[in-house]
Amino acid sequence: MFKFFYKIFFASNNIIPIVNSDLEYSELIVLGKEIQNKIKKLFRGSLAIRQIDAGSDNACEQELVALSNSFYDVERFGIHFVASPRHADMLLVTGPVTRNMAEALKKAYQATPTPKIVVALGDDAITGGIFKDSYAVVGAVDKVIPVNYQIPGDPPSPKVILCSLLDILNDFENK
Repeated sequence: MFKFFYKIFFASNNIIPIVNSDLEYSELIVLGKEIQNKIKKLFRGSLAIRQIDAGSDNACEQELVALSNSFYDVERFGIHFVASPRHADMLLVTGPVTRNMAEALKKAYQATPTPKIVVALGDDAITGGIFKDSYAVVGAVDKVIPVNYQIPGDPPSPKVILCSLLDILNDFENK
């Protein structure tokens, strides 16, 4: 099954389907069921993720928002984004840590119950990216709080994020 995107040409009012075969729906279901089984086993039904923007350019956030669209719909697999680090199993940090966000990130880390999983999402969070030498940036996330896992990409696609989450859950289970 293919996901169709529609491109509208205003001049002729024609709608042309464009096939996106990056991740077929059947592959997504298989991946999602594996994630769901791991989550049920490790977290009793749902994985609560608190996403923290430490100073990003919002590219990674757009990919995370895509995980909630009707194609990916990660909620059905037991992945929930929560508003408070007190309710989170995982901190997912995007962007290089700006000086203004360093203290807030530390407080969010301290508020997260143990065992906590901290993931740096995207190249900016892992290395500081193109912002690393800026006067306004402290640096990568691991310079401010301990990081358990990294998901590289500029930005990583929803497929990469889901595959990486499965790898993280497998590793977390084996520890």
